[in-house]
Amino acid sequence: MPAPAYYREAVSAILPLFPLGTVLMPGAALPLHIFEPRYRQLTVDLLTDEVPDKEFGVVAVREGHSPDRSGSDGMHLVGCTAVLLDARRLPDGRYDIVTRGARRFRVLDLDSTARQYLTGTVEFLPDALGGEDPRLVTMLEQAAREAHRVYCRTAWRTGDWSEPEADTPLAELPHLLAGDCLLPLPDRQRLLEQTDPVQRLRDVRRLLARETGLLERLRAVPAPHGTFGDQPSAN
Repeated sequence: MPAPAYYREAVSAILPLFPLGTVLMPGAALPLHIFEPRYRQLTVDLLTDEVPDKEFGVVAVREGHSPDRSGSDGMHLVGCTAVLLDARRLPDGRYDIVTRGARRFRVLDLDSTARQYLTGTVEFLPDALGGEDPRLVTMLEQAAREAHRVYCRTAWRTGDWSEPEADTPLAELPHLLAGDCLLPLPDRQRLLEQTDPVQRLRDVRRLLARETGLLERLRAVPAPHGTFGDQPSAN
C-alpha cells in the first residue's frame, strides 16, 4: 500500500500548538479535558473551522520545563498533529474532546502573539524511503508483532488491547504497536523522531522486549491510563 502523502514530502504550515506531558503517536487516540481559557478558545476555533481541518499540533514538554517560561527550550520540537473527532461542551464552558494522532512535524518557529494560544510554523516530516529487502522487512514485522503480543499478554487483561490490522502500512505499524506500551517519554519521543520506518520497527521491537522483561522481573503490571486521574488536561 502506498505511503500517505505526508510520509513522502515535507510541507510547511502554521498550526496551533498544544504542549503536553505526553508524546502523541500517529494513529493513537488522545482524549483531553479542556478547562484553561486559551485551550477553550482553541476548541471553539477547531469546531468553527477557524482552524483548518480541525487539526492542531501536540508537542511534548521537556521534563522540568514549561513552554510558558522556557519557550522552545521547554518542549520537544518534533510533534504530531491531533485531529478533532468529537467534542462535548460542559455546562461551565469546559470541554471533553477526543482526538487522534495524524501527521508528524518539526517546529520551525513559535508565535505567542498571533492567537490566544501558541502557534508555530512547522514542516511535516517525510519518512526516508529505503531499499530494504522485502523478506527482511517481513521478518522484522513478524518479530515486532510478536513482541507486542507478548508485552500485551504480560501487561494487560484480555480485551484491553488489540493487534493492528494485517494490512497496516509499514510506516504506521511501529507507532500503533508502541501505543499499547507505557514507554518512558524519551523512548516515545525517539520513536516519533525516527524517519527510517524499518529502523523504527527494529526500535519498537527492542523496546517492547525490554519492557516485557522489566514487567516479568518486577512481577507487576502497569496501571492503565486514567487509574490515578492522569487523563491529559489543558491546565
